[in-house]
Amino acid sequence: MEQRLPAHLEVSGLVRAAQAAGDFAMILNKGERDAGTILVVVMENQGLGVLYERMPQRDGTRKWTETKAQVSDNKSDFDDYLDRRSRQDPDLWIVELTVADRERFIRDILSNA
Repeated sequence: MEQRLPAHLEVSGLVRAAQAAGDFAMILNKGERDAGTILVVVMENQGLGVLYERMPQRDGTRKWTETKAQVSDNKSDFDDYLDRRSRQDPDLWIVELTVADRERFIRDILSNA
């Protein structure tokens, strides 16, 4: 089983990594300080969000995985999903990142987090 940073430190690291790259980060929902689940919404150029969360892998690790994408003809469905998740899990963190290069951020930051 892999060791995990406290949630507040991991969220802080994601925010700082985005800011260091000249991007923007905002905490949409503040969860449990140490063990809360973290969802990352990466905003694309078209203003659409892509949701990532750690999913369990067969080898026991947890990998950042795209779990939902916002579509232009029904943007509210994505927001409703995030609202529903935060109501169901009061320990949940939701971090929104507006980054210039989503693929680079996923590859360089999320893959190493």
